[in-house]
Amino acid sequence: MTSGVLDRYPVVAGTGAALANGALAGFVTGAAVEMPPGVRINVVSPGLLDVSEHRYGALFPGHERVSSERVGLAFAKCVEGAINGQVVVVE
Repeated sequence: MTSGVLDRYPVVAGTGAALANGALAGFVTGAAVEMPPGVRINVVSPGLLDVSEHRYGALFPGHERVSSERVGLAFAKCVEGAINGQVVVVE
């Protein structure tokens, strides 16, 4: 799953997204304990992607940009690794 940074670092006019980000974090940690054996669930929670800066950068003043490569590595950790029920923050 993919979330975002707004539950940790809110921005103006981002209340709905902050709600969704926080809900995903809670869902993943709660759902992980109910998954059958061998089934895992995690969420990757990146900051503003560098490739999205031209479109959304003005909405995220002072936020560091995150490379797409680092976000991809976080997904690899979730899919190919052994973690379960984790929010993988990429900042």
